[in-house]
Parts: sequence; structure tokens; C-alpha cells
Amino acid sequence: MSKENLYCYVVGTAGAGKSTLTAAYDRALKQRGLDVITLNLDPGAERLPYTPDVDIRDWIKISEVMEEHGLGPNGAQVAAADMVALNLTEVQEELGTFRSDYVIVDTPGQVELFVFRESGRFVVQHLNPERSMVAYLLDPFLARTASGFASQLMLGATTQFRLQVPLAPVLSKADVLSMEDLDLITSWSHDADALEDAVIAETPSMHQQLSVELVRALATLGGYPGLIHVSSQSGEGFDDLNAAVQSSFFASEDLLSD
Repeated sequence: MSKENLYCYVVGTAGAGKSTLTAAYDRALKQRGLDVITLNLDPGAERLPYTPDVDIRDWIKISEVMEEHGLGPNGAQVAAADMVALNLTEVQEELGTFRSDYVIVDTPGQVELFVFRESGRFVVQHLNPERSMVAYLLDPFLARTASGFASQLMLGATTQFRLQVPLAPVLSKADVLSMEDLDLITSWSHDADALEDAVIAETPSMHQQLSVELVRALATLGGYPGLIHVSSQSGEGFDDLNAAVQSSFFASEDLLSD
């Protein structure tokens, strides 16, 4: 089996828990005896719950971008996201100093800075596109409504379309939800008709047809894969996430350290 790095990109909307999950997933894999490194690709991160092995902030800092180019915080975030691609050679060289099975990539807080900028796709295509996947985080509070859940599935499908790599949908912070909410969200993830009915029930009549067509498009695109419940606090779900990785890249053969 090749020992070439597998890249797991942690992607999701602001507040979905990307950095927290990166830290917890790193711990979970190391507890299994795997060699893991973390790569922070968010130049605007002020504090992280882990110490990145490779950190884009070593080359790009938002404060310096703002000062040098006379930009506000939002403009600097966009400019810095594009600069990541320009520094990718240095990032690759730094990654090359590690021996690892996994590289967990913590992406920028605003999903559009990675998914919708060409720099994000450039990063994925030039690091290791054949052994890359996305752990797409669904915000648990948005997922409690059918329309919120469907909207996040659609954004996840768009992410997969843009980056062209396998995607595992992950319900983050599962511990903050009641069992009733978890059961309901799980039922939607398994049953397209149940999700469609729930969306119709909460959508004003003038917008129902659009909502129904969007949900049906998701089902047609295979937008209801197994949803993984993860809690970075309790450690729940990381075995399931790792199993999804194994299934995608190693034909269910476990990746173990030597």
C-alpha cells in the first residue's frame, strides 16, 4: 500500500467547528497509532485549538495584507485567500519534511474563500488530488430545520462539484442537539421523501416549487449519503469518519502505522 499522504480537507460555513474538529480528529488518529500532520490554510485565524505542523500564517498574515495593500478586513481575507496559491510551493516543501499517513487541512472560516475562489481548487489539484477528500461540516443549529439541512446539503454538493474530490457529510457538534433533533436529521439524511415533505411543510406556498425542485435535484445527484455524527467534545463519530476515509481510498483496508 502506498504511504503517500492522504489529504482530508475540513470545509464548512463559519462557526461549523472546523478548527475544533481538526484538533479532535488529529488526536483521534494519533491515538490509533497513525502519523498525522495538521495544515492550517486560514491566514485570518487568530487562535487555534491546536498547534499546526504547517501554518500558512508563516507566509501570509491578514494584518500585513491590510497594511501593505490598504484593504479592510474583508478585502484582505479575499486577497490573502488568493495569495495562498502563490505560496503553495513553500507549503509543499514544508509538508515534505514530515512523514505522515494523513494531512488534515483546516480551511478558511468563510467557506466561499476556499470553495469559490480559484485558489482553493488550485490547492487541492496541486497537493494530491488523487488522494484527497472533503469532510464537509454541517452546522447542527442550521440543520434542525428541513430547509436549513437541505441548504447545507446543496452547499456540500456544490463544494464537491467545485473541488472534484470525494466528500463525507459530517454533522458537527452533535452533542449540542437533542436526541429528537438527531433522530429527525438522521431520518432526513436517509429518506429523500421525508426531507421533501418537511421542506414543503415549512416553505411558503409561493416558494414551494423551487424548494421541492432543489430537494429533488439533491436526491438525483446522490445528495443523501451516510451522514456522520461527530462530537469533538466526546469523541463520538471519529471512527465513523475514519471508516469513510478508509472506504474511499483504501478499499476498507485499515491504514496502520508500521
